[in-house]
Amino acid sequence: MNKQKRIEILSRLRAANPEPTTELTFSSPFELLIAVLLSAQATDVSVNKATMLLFPIARTPQAMLALGVDGVKHYIKTIGLFNTKAENVIKTCRILVEQYGAVVPENRSALEALPGVGRKTANVVLNTAFGWLKDNEGKYFIAVDTHIQRVANRTGYAKGKTVEATEQSIIKNTPNKTEFMYDLHHWLILHGRYTCTARKPKCGSCIIEDLCEFKDKTE
Repeated sequence: MNKQKRIEILSRLRAANPEPTTELTFSSPFELLIAVLLSAQATDVSVNKATMLLFPIARTPQAMLALGVDGVKHYIKTIGLFNTKAENVIKTCRILVEQYGAVVPENRSALEALPGVGRKTANVVLNTAFGWLKDNEGKYFIAVDTHIQRVANRTGYAKGKTVEATEQSIIKNTPNKTEFMYDLHHWLILHGRYTCTARKPKCGSCIIEDLCEFKDKTE
């Protein structure tokens, strides 16, 4: 795949969705951090159903701490791995209160050090909550999950056997970064969630089908 095809892919995705955003419901960096933490191996829909009840009760790290592990479990018990996630939520909130004045830090290493928070979650928070294109070291980044890894590799846009390798390949191969990188995560994840699905991609209704290099296209 060459530069011009990638530009056309991104241009079409942008034209179809000029202002994409996460499907997780949040009203602050803290709520987004918690929502993304809860979303591991769970759907955004299931997380939103839980947080629509949880967040009105606990919109700050202090309020979440006051609920305690059992209190958080009560609200998120419909989400997969809720026991571990509840413990991580409380541990994370305690660190935010004790070390950061109950403010979510705009710093990758600080975010990744929070329990239950990995590179993908940190990337989502930096990008979506704070509007970052580059991290603290001045390097471009993109949050890569299974949807994005699948879309990138299947279409030929970027190649990588791991999410980390795919992230670096996407960054390397994305042209006009200041123009496209901010929204790229959302375009790719939504495309993977609704069109380029895992079991049977909807190639017949795909707006980039003619640019995609997937060999086993469906009707």
